[in-house]
Amino acid sequence: LMGDTWVRIQTLVAVGESMFSDHAYDRMTDGGISATEVEAGAAVGVELEDYPDFHKGPSVLVLQTDSSGKPVHVVWGLRKGTTTPAVIVTAYRPDPELWSTDFRRRL
Repeated sequence: LMGDTWVRIQTLVAVGESMFSDHAYDRMTDGGISATEVEAGAAVGVELEDYPDFHKGPSVLVLQTDSSGKPVHVVWGLRKGTTTPAVIVTAYRPDPELWSTDFRRRL
């Protein structure tokens, strides 16, 4: 079941209202993840965890895939007190030893 935060973020991304944090760029570079793929993947991303009360603003952990079908975990959020833009907080390749085989559940 998708939460309100993820629906709001997907709506913002669909109209081009998104930005990357510096941390996200660093992690994406490390993981060979493209910004274009992260933004495009939001439309079909699967919400895994919802953090509505996160101290920096509501955020969600989402499972997405890159163009070759490899899993990418993306934390999307809204800065506290704002309604736009959606912020890509971080994006990384999930560690298979820490996640279920479908990368949807923490072990």
